[in-house]
Parts: sequence; C-alpha cells; structure tokens
Amino acid sequence: MIFFRNDYGEGCVDSIMQLLIKSNEESHPGYGCDEYSKRAAEIIQSKLPDTPSDIHFIVSGTLANLTMIRHCLRPYEVVLAADTAHIVVHEAGAIEAIGHKVFTIPNSNGKITPSSLERAYLRIIEDTTIFQVPRLVYISNSTELGTVYTRNELEKLSEICKKFDMYLMMDGARLGPALMSGVDYSLNDIARWCDIFDIGGTKNGGLFGEAIVITNPDLKPYFRYVQKQSGAIMAKGWLIALQFIGLFENDDFYKCAKHANELAKQIQDSAIELGYPMYMRSTTNQIFIVLNQIQYKYLKERIDFEIWGTWGNDTVIRLCTSWHTSQEEVDYLKVYMKEAMDQYVLSVQTEEEKEVSSEEKE
Repeated sequence: MIFFRNDYGEGCVDSIMQLLIKSNEESHPGYGCDEYSKRAAEIIQSKLPDTPSDIHFIVSGTLANLTMIRHCLRPYEVVLAADTAHIVVHEAGAIEAIGHKVFTIPNSNGKITPSSLERAYLRIIEDTTIFQVPRLVYISNSTELGTVYTRNELEKLSEICKKFDMYLMMDGARLGPALMSGVDYSLNDIARWCDIFDIGGTKNGGLFGEAIVITNPDLKPYFRYVQKQSGAIMAKGWLIALQFIGLFENDDFYKCAKHANELAKQIQDSAIELGYPMYMRSTTNQIFIVLNQIQYKYLKERIDFEIWGTWGNDTVIRLCTSWHTSQEEVDYLKVYMKEAMDQYVLSVQTEEEKEVSSEEKE
C-alpha cells in the first residue's frame, strides 16, 4: 500500500529533527517566551522586509483559524468565505461554535473572485433583515482544490477589502506549495496584501505548527490574550518555534513544497495521458482524479488515498504528495494507474464482445 492520503502523515524534515535533538536537554521559559520563539519570529520577519509584523505560533491549522477569526471580529460581525473553504467544510463548525456566522460565496475553482466578493458584501449590507456586519474575508492559498490565487486576484481582493473596511485573512496551511507553483509573488507581497495570515508547517515538512503573521497595526494588540483564552498557547512553545527555524533557516520550507509540487505534476500529467478525467486541474501538491467503479476497486487495494466525493456514478479521489514522497512511490503509482485503466478497457471490450455474440445468436 503506497501512501498518498495527505501531506502530514509523516514526521518532519531532518533539519527540524536535529534541532529537536539538540534542544532536548535544554531548559526554556514557557508559553513562547523563549529564545527559540524569538529567533523563529526574527527569521520569518526577515522574509517580510516591507511590513513590520507581529508573529505568533500555534500548534494546528484549525486552532489558528479559530484564534485569528475570534481576534478579528466582534460578536455581530461575520466571515465571508468560499463555499469550499476549510472553515466551511472541514472544521466541524468551529467558527460558528465561537459565535460567528460564516457567509458562503460560490467558489470559482475553489477561489473567491473579486466580483463575487463585492456582490456578497453588498447583499449583506443592503438586506436589513440580516443584521450582521461583514468584516473579514477568509481565503486559503493554495485552496482546498489545489488551485492558487494569482497576483492580480490577490491585489483586487485586497483593494475591495480596504474599500469596504474589511480585513483580508489568508489560511496558509498549504502556502508553501502555492508559493512554489510558479506564481509571481512572495511572502513579502502577501504581507502587504493581507491583514493577517498564517504560514503552515504541519503540511510542509514540520511535525506540527502554524506561524501567525499580523500585519495590520489595529490587529496587533492583545492577540496573545485571545490566543491564551482559545487554548492556543502551548506551554512548550519552543517546540513549535523549532519547526519554523528548521523550515526557514536554510529554505527547507520552499524545498519541501517544490519537491511535492514536482511529483504531483508527474502524477497529474500521467493521469491525463492515460485518459482519466480530472475533477480539478491543480498546480500544487493535491491531485483530484475521477475513477469509475472498476478503477476505484483496483486502486483502493494498492494506494492509500482520500475519497473526495462522487461525480455521477464515479468516485472523486484526492492524491496528495509531500516532502516525504519518493520518486519510486510515484513510479509505482503510475504503474498502478495504467493497470487500473487497462483493466477497465478490457472490461469494456469484453462487454462489447458479449453484445456482438448475443446479437449473432439472435
């Protein structure tokens, strides 16, 4: 069984492991008040030279989203997000559970378009029966469908948010693959466009951890109080900091993402060449393939993947590459996909032969 279920199913890159071993016999202050946390924040800030930022560390993506949104909003203010967004479909209603409505916008390839955002905002403020204030726009990059925002899209979303006095928040759980997908922008640009965002370590070579970056001066005060109240400050905070020192000190963050993207492209190109329908074309490390019943039955015995949904009578699966995925695993996957397709073609030919035989007998 070859593992392509997710990009967080293995441990961590060696640079982080060596830091953990080195620091294991050391003693540190708690709750992120240690030298490693300070150093990690300084390294990340060095990647954002144009925007002085406050940087905090949280153990998981859902907790990062919850804490950021809770910090940004008053009780009557709402979040605007794509209907495919992680906070909508994958977090058990965590945002609603803290008292904030998530107002969904129909997605376009997993993204919010500037025009749809403007329409959604006007709909909320013009409907006097809603009694909610749109204050925060949530986007993820890369998205839940493996797609990536363009520079133009992010610039326009940022402009609309400023125009309507809303915050722009980016869920960067898979920001590494997004930045290494061929886009013409960097972390430094994201810091200029977004009021608050996070950089994901969990899904890009770290054991765990998200780095929260707050760029808007209005949002900087008191974040740690909300963080603590949300159960999002880890006593052994230096352990999260070590993840980001390891990922950014020698650019392993970018190397991991580049590796995952390159292998994912091989898989997607092979699937297309073999004739598999694609649920969504991706430029990052998530690949969405449509399987008929014969292909699904064959592949599920050999590959560990995630079922994403259905498409008519077919099944949509997600294959995910990571920093740990090897070329050998990808090569085996290609063979299995060819065998599954061959088996399907053979079954179709057999059925056609049966029909011809039946017609001849008649």
